[in-house]
Amino acid sequence: MENEPRKGKIMNLSDEQNAFLLDVAKLIEYIYNRDSGVLVTGGELFRTQEQQQIYFSEGKSKTSNSNHLRRLAIDLNFIINGLLVSDKGTLQPYGDYWESLNPLNRWGGNFSNLADTDHFERNV
Repeated sequence: MENEPRKGKIMNLSDEQNAFLLDVAKLIEYIYNRDSGVLVTGGELFRTQEQQQIYFSEGKSKTSNSNHLRRLAIDLNFIINGLLVSDKGTLQPYGDYWESLNPLNRWGGNFSNLADTDHFERNV
């Protein structure tokens, strides 16, 4: 793909953000091609340091250094039959596909300290 960073190139933050969003587009396309009954909507992409501190203090996040701060994480909403779904078993194929796209991609459903099934990130 023309916009994909070249292999072996050292990437700056903008390059990483671009590669991350290209993978998000691939993930959404994969979901729609695999399961036509799933509606995907966007959740949180960017988060301020202040908002991150609120989530951290409320226990909604286990870190004060989220990849959302660098626009390298996105929360997606999965709607099936009109219901918001966050069940790990249902979303596992999407998490597996996400992680297969790039070794830096991590799915929140596989986090050991806090299952976060709507969270997709690039950990650089």
